[in-house]
Amino acid sequence: MRLTRHSDNALRALIYLGVHADAGPARITDIARRMGMSEDHLAKVVARLAQLGHVETLRGREGGVRLARPASQINVGEVVRGTEDNLNLVECFDPTTNQCPIAPACALAPVLGEALTAFFAVLDRHTLADLTAKPRSITRLLAS
Repeated sequence: MRLTRHSDNALRALIYLGVHADAGPARITDIARRMGMSEDHLAKVVARLAQLGHVETLRGREGGVRLARPASQINVGEVVRGTEDNLNLVECFDPTTNQCPIAPACALAPVLGEALTAFFAVLDRHTLADLTAKPRSITRLLAS
């Protein structure tokens, strides 16, 4: 499985915000520059994270984006579920578009379904606080 760039950027933006939570709202321009992302794409990511309730955006001169709640309350699995638009690993996961002729007898889909469940079980055990447990190391890397 491979996460989309949208989910990857969402997680990286949240990590940035988690590490800089005490610094006040961050500007999208700064996050994009430091994290090596497209500013336009990051704006869409931030809008989605705001819809999901993970961040809040503030307008005005002192505005920007910040975490909407403590990092310990932002679940990684929840973020990925909310930012991935299609978790169908194979065609037969979606019965409305499935064209696979062996789907009724195939054992692949249940195995992949089990793997996807295990994948999310691991992500669900972690929060943004876990991902930002070494803020000095992250901050040091972002400063260069």
